Amino acid sequence: MAGADLAFALELADLADSLSLPRFRASDLRVETKPDLTPVTDADHAVERALRERIAAERPGEGVLGEEEGDDGGSVRWIVDPIDGTRNFSRGIPVWATLIALEREGALTAAVVSAPALGRRWWASRGEGAFADGEPIRVSHVSALADATVSCSHARDLARVEPVAWHARGLGDFWQHVLVAEGAVDAAVDTELELWDSAAVELVVTEAGGRAGIAPDGQFVTTNGHVHDEVLALLRDR
Repeated sequence: MAGADLAFALELADLADSLSLPRFRASDLRVETKPDLTPVTDADHAVERALRERIAAERPGEGVLGEEEGDDGGSVRWIVDPIDGTRNFSRGIPVWATLIALEREGALTAAVVSAPALGRRWWASRGEGAFADGEPIRVSHVSALADATVSCSHARDLARVEPVAWHARGLGDFWQHVLVAEGAVDAAVDTELELWDSAAVELVVTEAGGRAGIAPDGQFVTTNGHVHDEVLALLRDR
């Protein structure tokens, strides 16, 4: 079943890309502000609606948890962020992606992160490893924070990490986490995330040999595993 689930997730990513990429940098792109003051575009809505319709047609009985239309519930559900990095998308910055993950009985089993404007795609299925554009990926072997490259979404965390790490930058969104999976970045510290923001990247990172978890203040953290406890300790000591 895992192979079929991943194959379907990749088909969903193809569908998402076919809708999102033509709207990227479109002169008539519509951008609105949600009640939580975050932006949403017509592409966000179109992608999630299309994925929900495809899932309902081909996987009846499986629910969807999506950023824009909520949670159907159920023991099997697809977790969808139609466009992660909507601010980038709306300003013509190519660092954005559709995030798709499948959860069965509370466990993540398949995931795809598709970034068509970058021409990149990452995927994983539980117990089968992680891949980028068809090639296996693994986290780095860096074993000390003093030798590590770390990305932080929030300036507060970046200010804490920068004096300690070998190299620290703020890359943000899905991008910093898949770079952990690839071994280019050793740790990534995000803000407190919703499940649709974290599920797909969590599985990709862990299947690449890394770790994912929640820091004391609620930040979502991914690492190569070797520096994980050191990063959490640093964030705790504030």
